[in-house]
Amino acid sequence: MTDLIDETADYVLELASPQRLNILFGLLSKNLTPTAFAKEIKATKQEVHRNFVRLEESGLIKKNVNGTYSLTTFGQTVCTQVPSLVFLLQNRKYFEEHNFGDVPQKFQMRCGQLAVNQHIKGFSKVLEQWKTVYKNSKEYIYEILAEVPLDLIEPLVKQVKKGIKFNYIFSESSIVPKGRKALLKKLGYDKLVEKGLIERKMAKNVQTMLVMNEKEVCIMFPNTDGEADLSEMFYSDDSMFHEWCLDYFRYCWYGSDVFLESKLKE
Repeated sequence: MTDLIDETADYVLELASPQRLNILFGLLSKNLTPTAFAKEIKATKQEVHRNFVRLEESGLIKKNVNGTYSLTTFGQTVCTQVPSLVFLLQNRKYFEEHNFGDVPQKFQMRCGQLAVNQHIKGFSKVLEQWKTVYKNSKEYIYEILAEVPLDLIEPLVKQVKKGIKFNYIFSESSIVPKGRKALLKKLGYDKLVEKGLIERKMAKNVQTMLVMNEKEVCIMFPNTDGEADLSEMFYSDDSMFHEWCLDYFRYCWYGSDVFLESKLKE
């Protein structure tokens, strides 16, 4: 095991260079020669050539018969892991006060898919972005909720009445706002459930919250005490970000129980 750790450390050292990382990601899209790449990044040919040779000796890239270089299978796979470090590094301060909560490790290992995002801070800004996701929905709205502000119910129901499919998972431990039942009755919520436009399930305890439509996603990770946090979120319309969140929603959906209104407390 020690030898394996030492070997891994050596490869991490190979990646500890902005230029070598740029070479790897440059080769993701096309084959290159050291001379052509040096011209692209305005660096000296000698310096770039040394880094190409170093990456080749590490088995991350290979030289082709026409003189260009391309990624090896190993190099391509390494490139898929780097975005996870990018996501964690760019949000290092955020994760001093938050964690992945109830998100399974198999999803944490894919967190690089969340790298392209907008970090939104402040309760009012979070709610506005949340409403925008509702407004922009054309096909569906999926949610995982630990709590729901009363202000969000009406704009949501407005979209559902247009034929937008709404599926959500609610936390059994949620304390719902006063006036929720009366507002739902006024808006004809039960009829929308009967029509099949709304499907709902219940989880024992939700920590990570999610709201998404067919193109956009907002995700809110819990604080270090495991409590849901509505004051900050990551928003994105990036396809990889969306895929991660959709997979996570489906995972939670199929693992959730029947929704029981009687378990909710005001």
